[in-house]
Amino acid sequence: MMKNGNPAVVGLAGFGLTTLLLQFHNLGWIGIGPVLAMGIIFGGLAQMIAGFQEQKMGNNFGYSAFVAYGSFWIGLGIIWILNHFDIYKSSHSDVGFYLVGWTLYTIIMFIASWRVHMAMAVTFGTLLLGFILLDLAHFGMPQLTVFAAIDLIICALAAWYMMGAIIINDLAGKVVFPLGKKIIE
Repeated sequence: MMKNGNPAVVGLAGFGLTTLLLQFHNLGWIGIGPVLAMGIIFGGLAQMIAGFQEQKMGNNFGYSAFVAYGSFWIGLGIIWILNHFDIYKSSHSDVGFYLVGWTLYTIIMFIASWRVHMAMAVTFGTLLLGFILLDLAHFGMPQLTVFAAIDLIICALAAWYMMGAIIINDLAGKVVFPLGKKIIE
């Protein structure tokens, strides 16, 4: 019987890379172009495809996370495009409310991550903190954007750690990179 590949490796790769690039932008190191491109293709489309594959594997957590955050990236890209072409301008607070909605979703996923493993809980914990900091930055505390960027770089690297662990552990046929125990059984 042929073994199925784990769709999480693509979802985590897309999430991690796009999150990393956005933080490079938030720190002023790169323009929005690379973030937009990866947000639509890798963070958006590839992550959504990974989510649909997770559904086929019976993994509701991965299904919800990858389809939802893939939609986040495509939605954010659409906001940027609409702003750029002056079709529908989203204000700073409009984007802030967009982020608040995603913060609320991330609270649910953070709590659910406690039943997966420690690496997942760290990834969603840093994601939640990053969203909270960005929410505050969009509603009057812009200096928090730098702290959010640093936190979300850690989040992106945690996602890549999980991706690498899944790939390397599978190839090695043993645990080389541990993911940790569940916080709640």
